[in-house]
Amino acid sequence: MLIYLTEYLAKYYSGFHVFQYLTLRGILAAITTLAITLFIGPRMIEQLTRYQIGQQVRSDGPQTHLKKSGTPTMGGGLILTAMVIGTLLWADLSSRFIWIVMTTTLAFGAIGFYDDYLKLVVGNSKGLPARYKYLAQSLVALITAYVLHALHQTAAETTLYVPFFKTVAVPMSTLGFVAYAYIVIVGTSNAVNLTDGLDGLAIMPAVMVVTALGIFAYTTGNIKFATYLQIPYITGVGELLIFSATLTGAGLGFLWFNAYPAEVFMGDVGALAIGAALGTIAVIVRQEIVLFVMGGVFVLETVSVIMQVASFKLTGRRIFRMAPLHHHFELKGWAEPKVIVRFWIISFVLVLAGLATLKIR
Repeated sequence: MLIYLTEYLAKYYSGFHVFQYLTLRGILAAITTLAITLFIGPRMIEQLTRYQIGQQVRSDGPQTHLKKSGTPTMGGGLILTAMVIGTLLWADLSSRFIWIVMTTTLAFGAIGFYDDYLKLVVGNSKGLPARYKYLAQSLVALITAYVLHALHQTAAETTLYVPFFKTVAVPMSTLGFVAYAYIVIVGTSNAVNLTDGLDGLAIMPAVMVVTALGIFAYTTGNIKFATYLQIPYITGVGELLIFSATLTGAGLGFLWFNAYPAEVFMGDVGALAIGAALGTIAVIVRQEIVLFVMGGVFVLETVSVIMQVASFKLTGRRIFRMAPLHHHFELKGWAEPKVIVRFWIISFVLVLAGLATLKIR
């Protein structure tokens, strides 16, 4: 909204033209959402505590987690609230990309909210049955993928690009694009959800990845940078820098309260939404493969669960002491903060590797 106000004010004072720059609006969007999160956070935590919307801890998990029982949950709503406000304030609302990503993120957040509501408010320990949750996620992801394909304006928007190779570009059919985008969005959403098991473990890697995706969006939407870096140029996609910045600011604000020992957990409402946002942005900027590299921690956590379940069903034996992977290291004797920080370091290195693909082609 503010971009339209500054356009009007620029008629009277040219200095307001500075707000047309994506970089400045991105910085202001991050600062805005960080401030909103820090301001609203204590009040939201107080309300969650008052209504006893607290974490339920599994008795068969690490015993150190038992003390977390009752910690306010569904804090992901704080992230989504700040993100929406920041996006509405600083983004160009005529951008189709902004509305597609925001709608998809909120839709996945609604699915997570209902699951959390059933578990924490209604008292249904299983929450939303897995088949219904997956069905809802699938419907949203398929609609998003189809809309992206239906509204695409250039071939670059539906072409598969392979990092490190400047000449490898595979045109995708409608079915191929929709199926591929669906897998990326749903897979990333659930991967982030599986990783969200320790204080701050999921949110910091997500912040790092979405910041990097914001850089990809900016360069992809700038014809000079895209040409120089030999990446696909997509008109208007640079506006996703603003959305990415809001998620970065809101995520850092949430980490203020979620850092060990956590005062609040994000719950499915936050994890599913953030994962869907990462996946959708990656699909739009045509960097899905790079997302798998930068989000390597999320991938490892997911693979550990798949391997554990497959091994137990086929052989009756477990590969890890407990899955997802972060619980395995806890049961090996690693202190929770050590697991968290080491996973953050790994994420940082992987994000740098992903960003390196901008130049190494």
